[in-house]
Amino acid sequence: MKIYNVGNRVMNTYLYRIKDGYVMIDTGYENSYQKCTSSMKRQGISWDDVKYIFLTHAHDDHAGFLKEVLDKHLNITCIISDKAFSVLAKGQNSFNGGCSSRLALLFCYIMKIVGKGKHLFPAVNETYANRLISITKDNIAEIERMLSGKILFTPGHTTDSISLRVKNMIFCGDAAMNGVPSLHRITIWIENKKEFENSWQVLLSENVEYIYPAHGKRFKSSDLHKFKAKINKIKLYPLK
Repeated sequence: MKIYNVGNRVMNTYLYRIKDGYVMIDTGYENSYQKCTSSMKRQGISWDDVKYIFLTHAHDDHAGFLKEVLDKHLNITCIISDKAFSVLAKGQNSFNGGCSSRLALLFCYIMKIVGKGKHLFPAVNETYANRLISITKDNIAEIERMLSGKILFTPGHTTDSISLRVKNMIFCGDAAMNGVPSLHRITIWIENKKEFENSWQVLLSENVEYIYPAHGKRFKSSDLHKFKAKINKIKLYPLK
């Protein structure tokens, strides 16, 4: 299966083919729509080809131009966690939890200096309710059929974090990261350390070959096993 990245390594936006079109994994920051469109065009893919957006969680770098997509492309439906809607409706990240290292804390302060500290994005409120499908125990089997994948609940980074297994790979959102400022594949922000650790076990239990994170290059799932013990030693640094 070919995986297209129509974002960049700072924020990956993946596409993969299903029977009747494509599934997009997350969007990027608010002002990234045009760059994403241009990248899709170079790959011979149009927005008319995209059937679903799978939102791994409601953060500004993942849902930044979701509203713009829903406004412009009525053919697209977004799959979300049942815990994501309140954050989407607010249009701002939760600040529960903290940075997972001093390096991550420094990065967060740099983001604040460059004007990204409030982590705002265009709200997707109740007027878009018919374009959003919240995952429930009653519809999960049908959603998995539509996506040709398996939904994994991977909270910890956020309460609404979900991942998607497709064949021998997992799109994990921010359940793991790869590259500076993250360390040991651990995401730079964690709301709940125990849930984050448990979610790595969920990812490992799938026994896939590759993990596709939202930030950084894909990596071998065996990396999670190698670094899992380091999660318990993390000290979280809340943002003040």
